[in-house]
Amino acid sequence: MGIYEYKTRGTCSRKITVELQGKTIQKVAFEGGCNGNLSGIAKLVEGMDIDFVIQRFAGTPCGDKSTSCPDQLVHALQEAYAVEQRQG
Repeated sequence: MGIYEYKTRGTCSRKITVELQGKTIQKVAFEGGCNGNLSGIAKLVEGMDIDFVIQRFAGTPCGDKSTSCPDQLVHALQEAYAVEQRQG
């Protein structure tokens, strides 16, 4: 199990902290951004398989931006899982 920090790009949130156990999301925390929405997303994805979350959230835009906090979560999950695989 590992805890990973991801610095977001192109969103109001500044950082996403992800805790994984294999492919299961144990915990997600956003720093900055729309607290209510991001707290809800974090609670929603806890206990889910990362592949399911990646499939659902990948490419989600925010207004006229090509990315969003859910899309940045995808990047955080992919990066965290890759690091976990290299270490394990």
